[in-house]
Amino acid sequence: MITLTGNSLTLEQMKDVLYRKQKVRASEDSKKAAAKSREAVERIVSERRVVYGINTGFGKFSDVLIDQADVQDLQLNLIRSHACGVGEPFPEVVAKAMVLLRANALLKGYSGIRPMVIERLIDLVNKDIIPVIPQQGSLGASGDLAPLSHLALVLIGEGEVFYQGKRMEAPTALQQEGIQPVTLEAKEGLALINGTQAMTAMGVVGYLEAEQLAYESELIASMTIEGLNGIIDAYAEEVHVARGYRQQIDTAARIRHYLSDSLLTTMQGELRVQDAYSLRCIPQVHGASWQALDYVKEKLEIEMNAATDNPLIFDDGEKVISGGNFHGQPIALAMDFMKIAVAELANISERRIERLVNPQLNDLPPFLSPQPGLQSGAMIMQYAAAALVSENKTLAHPASVDSIPSSANQEDHVSMGTIAARHAYQIIQNARRVLSIEMICAMQAVEYRGVDKMAAHTKSFYEKGREQVTSIKQDRVFSKDIEKLTQWLKTIEFSQFVRSMTH
Repeated sequence: MITLTGNSLTLEQMKDVLYRKQKVRASEDSKKAAAKSREAVERIVSERRVVYGINTGFGKFSDVLIDQADVQDLQLNLIRSHACGVGEPFPEVVAKAMVLLRANALLKGYSGIRPMVIERLIDLVNKDIIPVIPQQGSLGASGDLAPLSHLALVLIGEGEVFYQGKRMEAPTALQQEGIQPVTLEAKEGLALINGTQAMTAMGVVGYLEAEQLAYESELIASMTIEGLNGIIDAYAEEVHVARGYRQQIDTAARIRHYLSDSLLTTMQGELRVQDAYSLRCIPQVHGASWQALDYVKEKLEIEMNAATDNPLIFDDGEKVISGGNFHGQPIALAMDFMKIAVAELANISERRIERLVNPQLNDLPPFLSPQPGLQSGAMIMQYAAAALVSENKTLAHPASVDSIPSSANQEDHVSMGTIAARHAYQIIQNARRVLSIEMICAMQAVEYRGVDKMAAHTKSFYEKGREQVTSIKQDRVFSKDIEKLTQWLKTIEFSQFVRSMTH
């Protein structure tokens, strides 16, 4: 059971909830903080104080005073009118993360929402009632209004959900689980939708996949080094300590560890003096991507525990401050950074694929073909990898440098952070396919060199890979092999296998 406090949620706990089916609950202290904040809102309403988001309109309508009798209608109208998301829904794991993150943020006690509404969010997480939330339509400020409105629809008994493997109307799933829809009171609609949880949830799921992929990329690259009789000297500890980047040092150490007993690696001058950069510079390039991923992790873990709605309530309601914590710029920049970092893992992987298949660059059979000429072997796999990395280059264009004014220029600078997070996720999926192609080619190459000469770690990896994709004895539809290996690399069980090798 994961206890939510509003301040201490980690990425590892997110992984436990999203992939290992851990349940969540709210801490007693956080519920008390939320209740205290709610009391402040109710005092403001009873005293007829004019406060944005409680008894005013929204955005450009912030100067329009709302009659006390219309406060409930104001919140309902807000949710319905802002549910303008379009396109394919977010993956279910992302939508579930969104609900979890919204509950955690509201438990900080700055939002003025009733604890029972937060408990409904927690019910959705624990019972796997997952809102159907369209991916497109958020500017990333004022928060993720459109996506979070689709989330809020489910709480009021509207919208759609994924439940028990089916897509259905929300009331059907709620009724099956005995959950009553809520009637939103003053400020509660705004508290539910004004935040960065769509971009952050997409970022969290993307980061967890990217971290796993980065570890896998080192293991796959190690097998490629064996397939090409790579020079092991380039990974010597003193080389990387001399530069000083911890992530570079760690990457080189893992590769040395994987290849420590290999009979397929060479020393400088034995076959050649130097390897090409795509082999020799793996620690430098992969290490730089790890630096970016470490930055992304830091920002996500801050944002996961951040109060990102508006206004925020302080000092028992004596201060209600309209600020801009909903602005997604910190996550937008982090997601753009993650896009570039993962795209580079794919870029250098594609260059290693070329070295594995190009007969002008190695002494292996051309294109790793069992019958060069009659059979094309891995020739077109390199084409596919090249197409994927080229697509990644367009997706890696930074979303955060764009801004379009909205709400009659009241909201005149926005982050586009949700677009950045979505594109980062697409890049991760493409990169995993590129690395799958490299692995298929590397497995074929080490077979020509002699599997019995492989290091223990890479041989174990090779054997697991061969359970997914058999050796190329005859041309076949390689698309199926690529997709099968891609899905295997994505599994959480495989993540544990890779991590076990690093220790």
